[in-house]
Amino acid sequence: MNIRIDANPGGMAVLAPDEFGYFGEYGGPIDDPRIAALLQEISDAFDTCMADPTYTDELMSLRKHYVGRPSPVYHARNLSPEGGAQIYLKREDLNHTGAHKINHCIGEVLLAKRMGKKRVLAETGAGQHGVALATACALLDMECEIHMGVVDIAKEHPNVSRMKILGCDLVPVSMGTGTLKDAVDSAFISYMKDPENMFFAIGSVTGPAPYPRMVQAFQSIIGQEARKQFIDQTGGLPTEVAACVGGGSNAIGLFSGFLDEPDVQLVGVEPAGKGLDTSDHAATLTLGKPGVMHGFRCYYLQEDDGEPSPVHSVASGLDYPGVGPQHCYLKDAGRARYESATDKEAFAAFMELSRAEGIIPALESAHVVAYAMRQAPKMSPDQSILLNLSGRGDKDIDFVIETLGL
Repeated sequence: MNIRIDANPGGMAVLAPDEFGYFGEYGGPIDDPRIAALLQEISDAFDTCMADPTYTDELMSLRKHYVGRPSPVYHARNLSPEGGAQIYLKREDLNHTGAHKINHCIGEVLLAKRMGKKRVLAETGAGQHGVALATACALLDMECEIHMGVVDIAKEHPNVSRMKILGCDLVPVSMGTGTLKDAVDSAFISYMKDPENMFFAIGSVTGPAPYPRMVQAFQSIIGQEARKQFIDQTGGLPTEVAACVGGGSNAIGLFSGFLDEPDVQLVGVEPAGKGLDTSDHAATLTLGKPGVMHGFRCYYLQEDDGEPSPVHSVASGLDYPGVGPQHCYLKDAGRARYESATDKEAFAAFMELSRAEGIIPALESAHVVAYAMRQAPKMSPDQSILLNLSGRGDKDIDFVIETLGL
């Protein structure tokens, strides 16, 4: 396993790419020379900032005093099955803006400001990345532009309202399927019109180098905290750590705390949508094939001609046909296991956690809750599963009520 101590605050063990940005055979640089030069500028600035105590001190201060870190680890006793494994939740839903996305958004906007950029732009699916980025831009006095598919705008209107209140320019994207993949394409087109003055803040561990390692570094705070908190509470390590996987940032953030613990099983949970036997899912690592999309090599769901397939998930933040290169590498290396949960299971888990623990999860996070509800009864009472509850469900309440007829 290629693990080293990276130069991020806290000195976490994180997966290290090679000099070209590959994790094994996945990831890598973009081919276009002009774009490659722009991304090298970002990579160099990131390395400089992460080695600069004035940057890292400001980042850690904002995490503590603005974001509200550390987020707690909570023992979900009511959700834990009698005679089965104990379930614990890493409460990223309690962060300012309601999800893990604020972790990398603060880091990226601080970086953009130090680089002298004037405008930050990004894509968003569920809107949590968009809200977090608009929040960071408001805080740090930067212009903000968010591209979002029209399907997701209709589904996630509470987050759309938040972004508008925070002052960002929201760009509806109707091309293609009008979802996350198309929002990424639209944002990239906008970026290429003025890259010298704009900073593209990718919302996950996807895209060409240096984005996967950069977002991983910012999100590794999740695993850093969770490891210490779990040991403090229980005296040992969890049997499994698990997180939902779309692009994969919240999962790699949690995994970072346990990569060097071979006895801790790493589990990613993908959206099975309407079923793995249908075309309406986004189970990339389960059913995808390696190839190049959006400028990096990864597993992705693809058509016969190599074009990304249309994907589906009830959770807008998971409906992406590709996945971060770290997860592709971990899958091939056998270090992580990737499961899936259907829309139906996610809705059931959403309601069960809400009524058992008084915690309303994001539909994205409900997928990993569904996995734990399925897995914990098969395990013994002396075992445990630590879940990353990556976001809260405020944005999903109206959609869930309408869908379930509550």
